[in-house]
Amino acid sequence: MRAEGRPLIFNLHHFALDDGPGIRTTVFMKGCPLSCAWCHNPESVSPEPEIAFYGHLCIGCGSCMDVCPEGAVSMRPGRDRITRERCTACGTCSNECPSTALRTVGAYYQVDTLVERLLKERIFYDTSGGGVTFSGGEPAIFMDYVGTVMKRLKAEGIHVAIQTSGMFNLQEFGRKLLPYIDLIFFDLKLIDSDMHRKFTGRGNNLILENFRYLADNSPVPVVPRIPLIPGITATGENLSGLADFLRYSGFTSATLLPYNPGAISKAAALGKALHPTLPNRMIPAGEEEALTTFFRQRLSGHAKEAPLSEDIGAVEYLKQSKKHKEVFSDECLEHPCCSPHPGIGRGGLLIVPLHACNRSLRRDCSRNIS
Repeated sequence: MRAEGRPLIFNLHHFALDDGPGIRTTVFMKGCPLSCAWCHNPESVSPEPEIAFYGHLCIGCGSCMDVCPEGAVSMRPGRDRITRERCTACGTCSNECPSTALRTVGAYYQVDTLVERLLKERIFYDTSGGGVTFSGGEPAIFMDYVGTVMKRLKAEGIHVAIQTSGMFNLQEFGRKLLPYIDLIFFDLKLIDSDMHRKFTGRGNNLILENFRYLADNSPVPVVPRIPLIPGITATGENLSGLADFLRYSGFTSATLLPYNPGAISKAAALGKALHPTLPNRMIPAGEEEALTTFFRQRLSGHAKEAPLSEDIGAVEYLKQSKKHKEVFSDECLEHPCCSPHPGIGRGGLLIVPLHACNRSLRRDCSRNIS
């Protein structure tokens, strides 16, 4: 079992091209404060180790059943042969499995070991303008551990990015992580807090507050990302609300992340199920293009009005928040002080070259914003 406070990593994705500029290594942390009904990495939700079973790889040797100390493994037909209530994820079965049909998800790395492994690919970072991205799950769950690794990487001159759900303590984030981060990918899912709670298990007030603060005060670029989940986030109502929120936060672009049905089989391997309405195919190209066009137009302020429920309150949230009244201005929306970062977010649909508003830095931008 996981020792208290010791974070687990469920994947080190080498030579990643979709998690920031250049060639990168993505560190996938295990554990997340949200439980998104569509989670593309269902193995990342629990901070504890888990056993995954891939039936198509099983050769039926029965060695796993013989060695399991809890009697949690059987040879019964079906997609999952693990009695999850008994399983302690000790890893005995996966260590014995000759075909890797059983795998332990989640491993602890000492800081020195992790840093050493990440620096082995330094030549690729340096030649491509890449670096290391921390993802998950939610990297900010274990700020002491992640911050220590980030600090070591920054001392070596490595570019560091983070992908976050935004559900974190802002003061702790600013003290332990932000000094060592070069780029923030900030996910926004549902603008309506009740819908957000329904589909992720938590409301979104803290997420929106953290986003607005970082949008106004972060010394590094903030890239908003929105997953396009059919029937949940990929609706005119939700995209309208998020576009309005971003526009009034000073942004003129965002990355739309295409839906990935591969998570369905990954969840099944863990004995879990995602939301029953999720399709087992990608969003059709025409539908995705229509959503992208609508979002781009709405973000620019030129889209037709879409029906919004009264409790979305994207604009009202910004105008009524005492915390943000001092930094909210129409002048900044008309003439944003921008930091252009073309080429970021190749893994999704980058609507336009990123212009993340950094009012606190007062960077002038001579580029036209379309």
